[in-house]
Amino acid sequence: MAKRVRVVRMSVEQPLWRALTAYRILTMLYAILLAVFGRDKYDRPWVAVVFLTVMAVWTLATLPKVAGAVACTKRFLGADLALALAGILLTPLADFQAQHVDGPTLPSIWTAGSVLAFAIKGGWRWAAFASSFVAAANIVERAEPSRDTLHNVLLVWVASIAIGYVVEVARASERTLARALEIEAATRERERLARDIHDSVLQVLAMVQRRGTALGGEAAELGRMAGEQEVALRTLVSSGLVPPTRVSEDAAEGAVVRTVETDDDDAGAPGETDLRALLAPHAGSRVSFAEPGAPVLLTPAAAMELAAAVSAALDNVRVHAGENAQAWILVEDWPHEVIVTVRDDGPGIPEGRLAQAEGEGRLGVALSIRGRLAELGGTAELISVPGQGTEVELKVPKVSRGKAGSVR
Repeated sequence: MAKRVRVVRMSVEQPLWRALTAYRILTMLYAILLAVFGRDKYDRPWVAVVFLTVMAVWTLATLPKVAGAVACTKRFLGADLALALAGILLTPLADFQAQHVDGPTLPSIWTAGSVLAFAIKGGWRWAAFASSFVAAANIVERAEPSRDTLHNVLLVWVASIAIGYVVEVARASERTLARALEIEAATRERERLARDIHDSVLQVLAMVQRRGTALGGEAAELGRMAGEQEVALRTLVSSGLVPPTRVSEDAAEGAVVRTVETDDDDAGAPGETDLRALLAPHAGSRVSFAEPGAPVLLTPAAAMELAAAVSAALDNVRVHAGENAQAWILVEDWPHEVIVTVRDDGPGIPEGRLAQAEGEGRLGVALSIRGRLAELGGTAELISVPGQGTEVELKVPKVSRGKAGSVR
């Protein structure tokens, strides 16, 4: 059954969206006031009135669009930037002297709001894209760009890129925090499971082992099996192979609601399975299991086939190495492949025994082990010295090569 832990945190981006909303409203009012107090300079005042009216209606109507990253779509950003550029380029039509005398454009500093929206939504690259269009429009609007014009263009360009970079850093920090919440939730769940199992199942298995050994006979065999299961269960708990956590984010009233879930049916991240969870149950009094501290992730099909090959190798140990043989499973996680080694201290395989078994139609090693690895594009190598045990080395690439690999 899934266990849900809700942690409510304020999104690090939300204050930026609120600031942008306020900025757009204030700069809209500022541009209108500039036009009102400077109305005498316009040769075609109706151009300014029409544009500022459209700008004001657009700003107020699209306030929900700048309330968060989800609502701020690419289509809205494109339309908003187009309106800002249109206002810059329409300035000379309203004021014939605008190309020769330094002064504010029709949208004035409202234009920066469009660029900032790009920065908050997509980071510094989006900011550079939008501010470059604004810079080009300002240079075109000024037939003879002055030092002040170039200074303002550069200021908007640098400031928007800086804000976009800060947003990217904030998002990376938020992802790190989400991962920390996952680890914390997984640790708490693992500790809870360990306490519950220790207080119930492990104690019962230990008691069955002691009583079975004391009674002897068939009870001794039951005690031995209980002891193996106790060791396997202790290994599973101590290895930290507990159900993974998932963190989902939903924007609600300016906050980010994180739901941390633990689900017994989920074996790993979407599309991946932790190989350790499939191999850990093999551990027991006669089988030692050594694993990396971090998850060993493979595709579900590869993990299942590799685990089945390991099971086949252990079956061979039980059948051919004797009742008292010890086996060891070693898992190695390399950048491009996963290596699992199964070794035992049995009598080993006499030379030519495998070829004889295949000739007789007994294809356990050929099909259960080598065949599985070949289908995964991996390799299976068996090394055995009479009197010194047997070692089976299984290698599986992390990325399927689309064809079977070599099998030695």
